Amino acid sequence: MKKLALPLQGAQMLFVAFGALVLMPLLTGLDTSVALFTAGIGTLLFQLVTKRQVPIFLASSFAFIAPILYGVQTWGIPATMGGLMAAGAVYLGLATLVKLRGSHFIHNLLPPVVVGPVIIIIGLGLAPVAVNMALGKSGDGTLVLVQANTALVISLASLMTTIAVAIFAKGLLRLMPILSGILVGYGLSLGYGIVDFAPVLDANWLAMPHFVAPEFNWHAIAFMIPVAIAPAVEHIGDILAISNVTGKDFMKKPGLHRTLAGDGIATIAASAFGGPPNTTYSEVTGAVTLTRNFDPRIMTWTAITAITLAFVGKLGALMQTIPVPVMGGIMCLLFGSIAAVGLNTLIRNQVDLNEPRNLSIVGVTLVFGIGGMAFGIGSFSLTGISLCGIVAILMNLLLPKPKKLAAAAQA
Repeated sequence: MKKLALPLQGAQMLFVAFGALVLMPLLTGLDTSVALFTAGIGTLLFQLVTKRQVPIFLASSFAFIAPILYGVQTWGIPATMGGLMAAGAVYLGLATLVKLRGSHFIHNLLPPVVVGPVIIIIGLGLAPVAVNMALGKSGDGTLVLVQANTALVISLASLMTTIAVAIFAKGLLRLMPILSGILVGYGLSLGYGIVDFAPVLDANWLAMPHFVAPEFNWHAIAFMIPVAIAPAVEHIGDILAISNVTGKDFMKKPGLHRTLAGDGIATIAASAFGGPPNTTYSEVTGAVTLTRNFDPRIMTWTAITAITLAFVGKLGALMQTIPVPVMGGIMCLLFGSIAAVGLNTLIRNQVDLNEPRNLSIVGVTLVFGIGGMAFGIGSFSLTGISLCGIVAILMNLLLPKPKKLAAAAQA
């Protein structure tokens, strides 16, 4: 029984992360089987870099949803993957700087006044996509995929289930609100007869995931690099969280530079196969907190389970049958939650918006992002999250700091 304990606990952790893991590729048009494969490979690489000391699982990063949607539409999946590899390289650069200059360097370069509004834009920038899908339309609103009244019933049921589970459920179920919302919405969709099982019937039980090799387009690379700002800061928060849960300081051992490097290598590896970028999963951290089992070997088995399921062809085909309103309903909460995280970043760190400098950075970043500002020279153009990230960083570096803030930074 003891020999079976670790594999079963590993499978349980994947079940907790499954809804969020597959939702991201479903929203962006990537292959869910590839996402499972790259989550497993990324976690194993992370464990290799961190010497298997941190009980954490890596999978699809929601922070990259909007950039991937834009990248796939503009340059295609291969070029988008090339850009994401460059974003992974940013992690490695940050890891090197942390190793050389200490973790305070990141806090000086990316303070809350920069990170907060960028995260808000990541969430609010996707609001129209969420609403369109909840109403049964394609993300851009040009196609009607499901009749509006039917779509609204399904999307609201998915949304309310996700909220209810997140608030009222107990134990492990509380850690799976997205999966619960998908199951309820999918059940209603079956009742309305809008689920097409043809892809599942046609799929083989065993099938190779649809891997996509990256291509390197400097437009896509320049667009993706600034997007790494928010996930890098999120990574630090997740490492602090798992440190508090386990009572071990992972910022010191194996060190933030190793965990950042592991995350970067995992993202590069995922992009090399055509999968979404990886990030540390707070859902799994919550499950570790609940079970009080801090053995990193469990995450090894979680990764192995994910890789194994990636080759089950019918599972990948089943994921593709989830109707648009189901995902749209959950997205209404998900993207709003992302924006709320950015707002909470400003509040928790007591960013004083009465201070003209802070107000300028936050205000300009928000308007540029929500308004769709674009800067370009010739064929090169920056817009959306990438532009916001660069603008926020530059304003923070160039605008004179108040005397108290400058003294604190020097200290």
